[in-house]
Amino acid sequence: MAFKNLLLAFSGEAAFASSLAHAVKLAQHHDAWLTAIMRNGRSFFDRFGAGLTPVLRDQLRRFEDNDTAAAFEQFNTAVHAAGLDARAEFIPPGRLETVLPSEMARHYDLVITGFQSDLAGEEHHVVNPDMVALHSGRPVLVVPEAYSAPALADHVLIAWDGKRAAARALGDAMDIIEGKREATVLTVGEQSPAEPADGGILRHLERHGVSVRHIHRAAKGKSIASVIEDSADDVGAKLIVMGAYEHSKFSQDVFGGVTHDVLRTARVPVFMSH
Repeated sequence: MAFKNLLLAFSGEAAFASSLAHAVKLAQHHDAWLTAIMRNGRSFFDRFGAGLTPVLRDQLRRFEDNDTAAAFEQFNTAVHAAGLDARAEFIPPGRLETVLPSEMARHYDLVITGFQSDLAGEEHHVVNPDMVALHSGRPVLVVPEAYSAPALADHVLIAWDGKRAAARALGDAMDIIEGKREATVLTVGEQSPAEPADGGILRHLERHGVSVRHIHRAAKGKSIASVIEDSADDVGAKLIVMGAYEHSKFSQDVFGGVTHDVLRTARVPVFMSH
């Protein structure tokens, strides 16, 4: 997949700077268009406005307008510095109306965002990256808060369990992976999987010109998410590629799961597809 049309989804004031900076680097690298949005469905006033006094409504409207103006200025400053003015657009909440980020995402090659903010007052602005991946059919790149790197990753860790979602993520990320010098395929479990008769995922990557190796790790009492993140550190990978939600989103939220835990605690960007 060629990444020529990128969507940057606001994920809270604290996380926006890192996801914006990474999105700009991707747009420059892929010679892509970059569109930013700031809305997660209906506005605060659509949801709760009927119960507010006129004075309170005016105050909250000013707060929302100020938040939007700050994000707009931050976006414009970054794209101007990168020379992307002609290929960048910020769509304000008023133009989105009730369109969900997952619906918008279907018009783009890749969504870049951060982990969803849980700060009061940001709920209607910020996206939930795992829900975007689940409902849009598009890949999502989640950038950790305060993450900074001088360049895009040249080493990718692929979390591989052989299931549908992992295969989908790998296929969606191939344009990124092909451009790297090195990739590491990580499997986790008590026993290392046997090599398939056709050479499996390693031969597939080699045929795409990727220098790849396989490592296998036993969890040994650690969570799979911790094994993935620690393995990325060990091999020097600055990007994790993984599938999302082989189980239900409900069970992930209630009981926890690999996808949610990796997104919540990752130290490098995570590329995922469902």
